[in-house]
Amino acid sequence: MKHSPRLRTALGCTALVASLGAGATACGGRDNPLSARPYDAGQQITFNQAADRRPVDPDKPLEITAKAGSGRITDVTAVDTHGRRLAGELTAAGDRWHNTAPMAAGVHYTVQVSTEDQRGAPGLRTLAFDTSPAKKVLAVELGPATGKYGVGQPITATLSEPVKDKAARAVVERGLVVDTPPGVEGSWYWVDDKHVHFRPKEYWPAHTTVSVRSNLEGVRISDHLHGAGSKPVKLEIGDRVEVTTDAAAHSLTFRRNGEVINTIPVTTGKPGFSTRNGVKVVLGKQYFVRMRGDTVGIGGSEYYDLPVYYATRVTWSGEFVHAAPWSVDSQGYENVSHGCTGMSTGNAAWFYENITEGDVVKVINSIGADMDVFGNGFGEWNMDWKHWREGSALLKGTQDGRSPIDQARLRPQV
Repeated sequence: MKHSPRLRTALGCTALVASLGAGATACGGRDNPLSARPYDAGQQITFNQAADRRPVDPDKPLEITAKAGSGRITDVTAVDTHGRRLAGELTAAGDRWHNTAPMAAGVHYTVQVSTEDQRGAPGLRTLAFDTSPAKKVLAVELGPATGKYGVGQPITATLSEPVKDKAARAVVERGLVVDTPPGVEGSWYWVDDKHVHFRPKEYWPAHTTVSVRSNLEGVRISDHLHGAGSKPVKLEIGDRVEVTTDAAAHSLTFRRNGEVINTIPVTTGKPGFSTRNGVKVVLGKQYFVRMRGDTVGIGGSEYYDLPVYYATRVTWSGEFVHAAPWSVDSQGYENVSHGCTGMSTGNAAWFYENITEGDVVKVINSIGADMDVFGNGFGEWNMDWKHWREGSALLKGTQDGRSPIDQARLRPQV
């Protein structure tokens, strides 16, 4: 069997130490090439990119070659501005290394090349270069904004350009990093070509932190499209608040961390305006809202124009939990609203003070339709985990052309 020079040197050292006995150091002297400081390998290798000069094209391959008869390359590490290592492949003979993943655009690379000569002495050469900026970028806006949220809050990523190709979607998804609490399983779901949502399998654990960032800056998404930088977000998850509204019993139950804190008599949507069944996530709170029927297409004898206080929004189309002093006599007995959940002013004030964006509000036993999964707030929890995972480009992938999120922010119904 033919050994490489380095292997022959190591075998020779082993044999000599064995013959001299324990404590012998014949191979540790200055004549041992493995103990020498690395020499400058600049004359030993060639580099196909113009290092330290004008920016190089990130779409072109990066190749490092050992000159014939000069030894071999033993290792190459290429790291960009953001600490990302460029994947590459070294031939078995050690005569050539090339990148196996595209370089990032608009970044600085530091490339360290380790070599050895014919005697096995180590060499080292560091190269540096910039890649040219991307001509077209994909910006990612992460949501929600940094702050405190309930256990049901999904994470959103809105893309500046549509991404339809499944391979490109996989690149995007790999670059969207969610640092979850230990043991939490979660997945992204492609709602459509420009919207990706993330949720855990179960609600977020209470009193934990979730950090979200994009690692796509400079990364090649597809031909002539590279990722842009984006602002990271951090979610501080509060108590596990779960609200259940039983439309048939005309009652709302407020639980915090599994304990029933309050039970409130309510009224929900009357026939023809029934409140949607299903899990909804609190979208925000408004102390005062002017609610008008014509903003949601309600007129004639059903028209209303009311000042409403302590309003907690759960859908974009105008479903709130709010104070309804005009229906106190019906609260706890019958459903008389146009879709919202109404309660007394005192109860609404308490609810308003104790509910947080991202908390879970579930409606059961209504004769209304089911809450949409997308497009009218956050209905993600109404999709089972199996189907949610199938919306990931890293698993089975998604179908192109899903219905887009309705970005309209409609006025409320009462």
